[in-house]
Amino acid sequence: MPLLSNLFLLPLRYLGAFAAGLGDLARLLYLLAKADKGTPIAERLEAMTATTDGQRLLFGVLRVFNANLSMSRRLVEAYANAGTVIVTRFDDVREVLERDEDFAVVYGPRIGRLTAGSSTFAGMQPGQAREQGLAMMHLALRRDDVERLLLPAIEQGARAAVAASGRQIDVPAQLTLPVMADVLARYFGLPGSDGEPWIGWTTPMYRYLALDLAADPDVEREALAAARAMRAQLDAAIAARKAAPGDRDDVLNRCLALQKAAQPNFDDAAIRDNWLLLAVSALPTVSAAAVNALDELLRRPRMLEAACDAARGNDLPALGRYLFEALRFRPVHTVICRRAVRDCVIARGSLRARKIPQDSMVFAATFGAMFDPLTLWLPRTFRTDRPSTHYLHWGYGAHRCFGEHINRVAVPALLRPLLASRRLSRVDAPDQVLDRRGGVLPTRFTVATGRR
Repeated sequence: MPLLSNLFLLPLRYLGAFAAGLGDLARLLYLLAKADKGTPIAERLEAMTATTDGQRLLFGVLRVFNANLSMSRRLVEAYANAGTVIVTRFDDVREVLERDEDFAVVYGPRIGRLTAGSSTFAGMQPGQAREQGLAMMHLALRRDDVERLLLPAIEQGARAAVAASGRQIDVPAQLTLPVMADVLARYFGLPGSDGEPWIGWTTPMYRYLALDLAADPDVEREALAAARAMRAQLDAAIAARKAAPGDRDDVLNRCLALQKAAQPNFDDAAIRDNWLLLAVSALPTVSAAAVNALDELLRRPRMLEAACDAARGNDLPALGRYLFEALRFRPVHTVICRRAVRDCVIARGSLRARKIPQDSMVFAATFGAMFDPLTLWLPRTFRTDRPSTHYLHWGYGAHRCFGEHINRVAVPALLRPLLASRRLSRVDAPDQVLDRRGGVLPTRFTVATGRR
C-alpha cells in the first residue's frame, strides 16, 4: 500500500510544485511591473530580492525552472570566486553542505583578520587540526551545561527583563541581546560578568563575516576595531584568571585545565580566538532568531495564541516547535556560502544535474530548500509537526552549527516569559517594525504589551 500511495502522490506533488512555481513567477513579474518604472529591471529585481519575501519568490521560481542556476557573474566580492551557482532544491542543498571535499567553507580569511592571524575550527576544512580544535571546545562547552547552567540563567534573565519593561518592550535591546550577553559572559568567565560590551563588538564582527558580501570597507573597519577591543578584554580575562584561578565552573577554567594537561595547539591565543568566534556566532544570531520568529508569529494571530499557551504551560519543546516553524518563514540566513574547490557535479543522474566550475561561489539556499514541495508536505502551510530534519536553520553536514544544542533551548527560553505573561501587539506597521540597520540583524523591534 505505501508503494501504491507513493505512485499516486508523487505525480501530484510534481504537479503541485510546478503550479507553485508558476504562481511564484506570476507574483514576481507582477511586483517587478509594479515597481518604479524608471528603474532598470535588474535593479528592481535586486531590490525586491533583498527582502525575505522576495527571496522566497525567487527561490520558488528557480526550484521549478532552473533549480541549480550557474552564471559567470560574481555576486560576492568579499571572498575570492569566479562566478555564482544558486542551489535551491532541498536534496541538492544538503548535498553541497555535506560534500566538504568539493565545497569549502569561505570564512577562513576573514576569521584570520578578526583573530589577528590564526584560524579556528569554524573556518577550517575537515582534517586533524579542525577535529582537534572541535574536540577541545566540546570538552570546554559540555552538553549538560544547557540544562544545568544556561537554561536557568536565561530564564532568570528573561523574566527580569520582561518584569522591568513597561507597556512597550524593545525586544532585542531590552531582552534578547542583554540577557544572552550577560549569560554568555558569566558562562565563559569574564570578570564582573559584564556582557554589555559584547553586544557592540559581536554585531559588527558577525556582519563582517556572514553578511558583508559586497566587501564594504566601512564594515571591515568597524569589525576589526571591535575585534581588537574584544581580544584585549579576553586576553586580560585569561591573564587575570591565571593569576587567581579560583574554582568557578566556567568555560575559562575548563580551557585552562585542558591547557595544563598539555593539549596540543591550545595556548592562550587559541582559547581567546575560539571564545571570540563562538561569541560572534552565538549572540547576534540567537537574538535575531528570536526576533524574527516573534515577528512572524505576530503575522499569524492563531499561531501566536497557541505559542502563548505553550509558554504559559512552560512547555519549552512545544514553544520551540512554533518558533522554529515561524523561523522557517523568516530565517536569519537565507543562504550558506561555499566555494567549489574543483570542477564537480551536483544532483548527478537527475534532470537538474549541474556541473559546478572550480572556484564558483555556491549559494546553498537553505531558505529555498525549506520550501521545496518535493521534500516538505504543504511547505507554505504553518505546521508544527514537521520532522526536525526538514529544518536547515543550523546548516547541515560537518560544519553544522556548533552551538545548535544551545540555540534550540535559548530561543524559546528567551521568549517564554514575554509570551506567557503579556498580550502582544505591534507598535508600528508590520513593514516598519523591524529596524535592520547595517544588515539583516534586527536592532529594534518594539511591541506593545498588556497584562494577561
